[in-house]
Amino acid sequence: MDKHETVDSLGLAERFPAPGADRWREEAEALLKGAPFDKVLMTPTHEGFAVKPLYTRADMETVPHAAELPGTGLRMRGESAAGYHRGAWRISQELFEPTPSMLNKVLLHELERGQDELNIWFDALTREGRGPGSGEHSSTGRCGLSAATAEDFAVLFKDVRLDAVSVFLRVGAAPAALGVLLFRQARAAGCDYEVLRGCLDVDPLGLLAEEGEAACGLSSLYDQMEALMRFGLKRAPRMQMANASGNVYHDGGASSAQELGCILATALAYLREMESRGLDAADVAPRIRLSLSVGSPFFIEIAKLRAARMLWNRIQEIGGIPEDRRSCHLHARTGLWNKTRFDAYTSMLRVTSEAFSAVLGGCDSLHIGAFDEVVREPDAFSRRVARNIHPILSEECELTKVIDPVGGSWAVESLTDEMARKAWEHLQAIEAAGGMAAALEKGIPQGWVKDTRAARSRDFHRRKDVLVGINQYPDASAALPAPRVIDYAAFAKDRAREFEADSAHAESGAKAGALEAVAKAANSVERIELAVAAVGEGATLPELHAALRGCCAGSATVEAIPFRRLAEDYEALRLAALAAAETEAGRPRILQLNIGPSRRYRMRADWTASFFLVGGFEVLGDDDFADTAAAVAAVRAAAPPIAVITSDDETYAAAVTELAAAVKEAAPDIILLLAGNPGEHEAAWRAAGVDDFVHVRVNNYEVNRGLLARIGVLHAAPQA
Repeated sequence: MDKHETVDSLGLAERFPAPGADRWREEAEALLKGAPFDKVLMTPTHEGFAVKPLYTRADMETVPHAAELPGTGLRMRGESAAGYHRGAWRISQELFEPTPSMLNKVLLHELERGQDELNIWFDALTREGRGPGSGEHSSTGRCGLSAATAEDFAVLFKDVRLDAVSVFLRVGAAPAALGVLLFRQARAAGCDYEVLRGCLDVDPLGLLAEEGEAACGLSSLYDQMEALMRFGLKRAPRMQMANASGNVYHDGGASSAQELGCILATALAYLREMESRGLDAADVAPRIRLSLSVGSPFFIEIAKLRAARMLWNRIQEIGGIPEDRRSCHLHARTGLWNKTRFDAYTSMLRVTSEAFSAVLGGCDSLHIGAFDEVVREPDAFSRRVARNIHPILSEECELTKVIDPVGGSWAVESLTDEMARKAWEHLQAIEAAGGMAAALEKGIPQGWVKDTRAARSRDFHRRKDVLVGINQYPDASAALPAPRVIDYAAFAKDRAREFEADSAHAESGAKAGALEAVAKAANSVERIELAVAAVGEGATLPELHAALRGCCAGSATVEAIPFRRLAEDYEALRLAALAAAETEAGRPRILQLNIGPSRRYRMRADWTASFFLVGGFEVLGDDDFADTAAAVAAVRAAAPPIAVITSDDETYAAAVTELAAAVKEAAPDIILLLAGNPGEHEAAWRAAGVDDFVHVRVNNYEVNRGLLARIGVLHAAPQA
């Protein structure tokens, strides 16, 4: 072609006209051969909208944010026009070790290898404002750090430059006291408050939803939030002093839209509460971090993050906050709902996909879970694998070099709009109930979570939704990762002795006077400053918490949202089978009666083996049986409690009646199944001895559970 010729001059546009959406649908419907288009090609979601098989430019006509650019409007496409060019998301890996010295070694190791936000979880006692030794020994250092004194914080942050790293403290019901210990450590290290970055995880409503109770009532937690907000505005302007988290909803089984609606309602409740206490909404909003979990549906989760930023900016706009003062910090963590104990290494793949969604959605900080985090406390290897996903995405995938990589995608923009509309509906429902606290008291979010969890479990049990290695494609030889053995009782004794020694050493009139001054302080900023001074006199976490929590106006109580994982039901079956394997009876077995040559039954036999392997059964399916006599001989030799006939439909029609009767005569107590839908033969085959049928329409979980119960195995299952 001559370089001056154009496509139009060759008439290609006329000869090869671009097919439109209508033409595509016509062709798709022709291929479906009468099957309903919407049922086959539209994918329903638990969010309440369907994902289309094809998106076109026409889908953008109803998307109001379609013309926005990064850093403009409602910031759906990012807070900054520069995207990640101005700096990548913070690597905010969660850190768990029981003692300050142990965690200091871990966090220094992680900082040297790229982590730039210290995401520190405290144990249950610390989060309640109690010292080591004040509760059950088993809770000291479990799932978090035990820290209660200035010395603990000095050991924790030894050799850490607090002016060079962000700090995200998960503070539970003792936010003010733990914040004061951080501020005291900063002062002792010569770090100005003004350069401190990060977040104190003050989340009263999230705590209430998770635990079902706020021991001193919500007002005490709001008092502490207010004190920290005021102190932050005056002294530590780069710190966020509240965190509206949706993790409890996600990990309870909620849809992404429900999770997002609850996050927005929670953040709005915090904004209003601080306004009612005299703070300016424009000052408060930037100091509320939004935290969400990221699950498996790739494009849905991208849409959730983008919708979160857009709707939070919309709320700020409605609240009269000037555009130049609006901001949104999105913290994401890979969710726990879809993580598994069996075949745990598959979670390396899950978290990689989820992290990719989070980054494309524009997260500002991100925790990528270790593959073994639901089995044990992660070790150096699993932490390294998870942490290195961050630089792979930023440096190898070069996602920091492209501003809003999914921007303009017809599918992503449409899904973002759908997600925003559904989340806004949930927010409006909560508002109609009187706000998030009232909605929790009435059980509204809890009801959403229960209903969605049940629906998702039904789809999972029927294998409509898949978790690789759990309800499909199981690794029958997979064992649980070896537990990390930690002597929490020994930790508890050591920590209690250390705490008692520190407390006794610090007993003085100066400390008592300092704590009394905290209680009498005229304003919030002064109270926090005086509390920092009291730490210098030896004040401990329990003493600070008592002085800073304000008036305990009873307890707020709601129905808690329990932590659940989708895989738990199947894991209980697998654990039952493993427990049985240690007994005289051995692992539960199913004999496959493969009738005829392999080429006739192999696909059905493979499907059937997978059907039962996910329930923990050992499937004996390697042999072909030419006739009824050979199959019956195998039944007598193996003496299995269960057998399943597998072949093709033609062989079934000719052989099942005789075979079933012969098997039952040889083994009257055997449970005899047939792989496939019997159709018009069901009555005859049941009469011949077939007890039940397995095929794509039956509930896989219920069948496996029922069989394990019938042969006396299920009761042997330890708690998952």
